Amino acid sequence: MRRFLIMIEKANANYSAYSPDLPGCVATGKTKDQAAKKMHGEIELHIQGLNEDHLPIPKAHAVAEYIAITG
Repeated sequence: MRRFLIMIEKANANYSAYSPDLPGCVATGKTKDQAAKKMHGEIELHIQGLNEDHLPIPKAHAVAEYIAITG
């Protein structure tokens, strides 16, 4: 099993999702949950395409962290 970080951002009328470790792999949805679910499917398709093209699957390197700033 592989794990990839996905980023979900609020756009004008929807949400967009992408993975920093998988350039070009994106999804959108009307809600955060919908964007995340669609992104899961897009990652599977992306990995399948890489396998079919005999290309390496990138290793996950991205991390996320929230920081608190006072003031």
